[in-house]
Amino acid sequence: MRTLFTVLFCFILYSGNSQEITKIYNPDADVASEISLGLIKAKSENKHLFLQVGGNWCSWCRKFHKLCTEDVEIKSRLEKSFIVILVNYSKENRNFAALKKLEYPQRFGFPVFVILDSTGKRIHTQSSSYLEEGDGYSSKKILEFLSQWSPEALNPGNYKEK
Repeated sequence: MRTLFTVLFCFILYSGNSQEITKIYNPDADVASEISLGLIKAKSENKHLFLQVGGNWCSWCRKFHKLCTEDVEIKSRLEKSFIVILVNYSKENRNFAALKKLEYPQRFGFPVFVILDSTGKRIHTQSSSYLEEGDGYSSKKILEFLSQWSPEALNPGNYKEK
């Protein structure tokens, strides 16, 4: 009986650990370098930088990332207007220097999104809570958010005085 209990316990323990969390964020990434390279690319492609700050430990971060990679319309909108950079925030690496330059977006919780124009100027910080719906995210709200902060939306030529 004792052996059966031990085998059952090991099976439960093993099956629980086999569902490893998908690694989205890289704690070892050089965020300053990624942002610098992203700015060069953003400038050449007339895009903004979309910084997604979060961690592999965060279920809402994983939900957002999954939606953005699986929803064709969201993925297309991101690719059209933004260079996406994932900024890790975890016990292994809080990326404090980068987040300090971005005026501490972690104060909003995770994930949090920071939009930089192609010169590196921070133009918006967004708490993800406004994009939630039920136990996930609203595709409609995300698409609206991405449209409102795209280079096209901020083009001064679109707002001529009559």
